[in-house]
Amino acid sequence: MKYRALGNTGLQVSEVSFGTWGIGGDWGNSDDTEALRGLEFAIGQGVNFFDTADVYGGGHAEELLAKATKGKEDEIHIATKFCRAGDIHDPHTYSEASIREFCEGSLKRLQRERIDLYQIHCPPFEILKNGRVFEELDKLQAEGKIRHYGVSVETVEEGLFCLDVPGVKALQVIFNLLRQKPAEALFPKAAQRGAGILVRLPLASGLLTGKFTKQTTFGANDHRNFNANGEAFNVGETFAGLPFDKGVELASRLSWIAEGRGDMARASMRWILDHPEVSCVIPGFKNVRQVEDNLGTLDVPSFSPGEAGRLREFYRGEVAEHIRGGY
Repeated sequence: MKYRALGNTGLQVSEVSFGTWGIGGDWGNSDDTEALRGLEFAIGQGVNFFDTADVYGGGHAEELLAKATKGKEDEIHIATKFCRAGDIHDPHTYSEASIREFCEGSLKRLQRERIDLYQIHCPPFEILKNGRVFEELDKLQAEGKIRHYGVSVETVEEGLFCLDVPGVKALQVIFNLLRQKPAEALFPKAAQRGAGILVRLPLASGLLTGKFTKQTTFGANDHRNFNANGEAFNVGETFAGLPFDKGVELASRLSWIAEGRGDMARASMRWILDHPEVSCVIPGFKNVRQVEDNLGTLDVPSFSPGEAGRLREFYRGEVAEHIRGGY
């Protein structure tokens, strides 16, 4: 395993870490036994960082992490998120009482005394600009309930704003071959500020596995069905904001990246890790096989400057105009 600094937090995190949305819910059916085996396998391979949220399976993902990391609390770092269990547009959701309740709930489910990284979970920009939420997080940090805090953002504009808040130590962003904008302005400023970058949706909800066709369907309890056009939450969280058919078409034109790199998924995450500002990628998983496949990214060769330029031009000329979600 290779590790990178999570900004200037002092934490070193595994380059390939894992998100737990898939084992919590909203990605179709999952099996707890398989999920726990996957977590245990990842830890055995040196993965020391996991991202979760209080709304993943109504807290179930946090409970699974508690089981998998029991006795390893000092070795395995956990980032969780809050606010979406309430009305994200209601200022009361970000009051001291509400945030404290969210935090205590996560601590209880995680069976921990402190959260390593506590993130605001994609709040409206108006809430961030109000600033009160950061004052409340400062209090929890002073009390030792949280080690560091950050923000999971939907747009580059939100990320740039958050980097001007002294206490923000990490940003979680959507970044992949089909959504490259953060590399242009956000990453340089994050590096300058010493803020960590966590990359979610590295495979654009599976588009970058190259396995989907326009006939592919998803279950009723899979967000790739019920949020395909932003019906439940920001459309950027599903297929990186691309209409599904267009995403399949664009992904098929990237099949060449798999040459010499095993498969498209590993190649796609290797491209992300070729950006030094990135602290880690956090793909999802449901079982050991998927964990093992994702960890194979570490053995994949980097892209040459010529290949990187080709991918950048493809994004600018063919992809960017189709992205939705206010990115």
